Amino acid sequence: MKPKVYTEAFKLHVLEELSAGKWGTPFEASRAYRITGSCTVLNWMDKYGYGHLKNRRIIVSKADEIDEMKRLKAEVKQLKEALADATVMNLLNEKFLEKACERLHTTPEELKKKTGMNVPLL
Repeated sequence: MKPKVYTEAFKLHVLEELSAGKWGTPFEASRAYRITGSCTVLNWMDKYGYGHLKNRRIIVSKADEIDEMKRLKAEVKQLKEALADATVMNLLNEKFLEKACERLHTTPEELKKKTGMNVPLL
């Protein structure tokens, strides 16, 4: 069986379509044009300087998916800010406890025993 021979113009056409995003992967372009060989288009990419497209992914999203992604990103940002605020507050509380124990000439463990409170240990 004689191997298929593709023209330079055809190869460049396929690569330009990949570059423009018509095909998400080289495999999709190969399948669409019935190009034989699992690595044929990948080899063309290397040969003609399109290798940078090998690891590119095209993601198609619906409008509601994009809105949901924006909402989730905003929520993550809000949660990160809340965590940062809580962390700062916790550090301030630890320093306050440290200073209070210093003035009372005691340790957090002793203070916990004396008061019966759940005082975080430093």
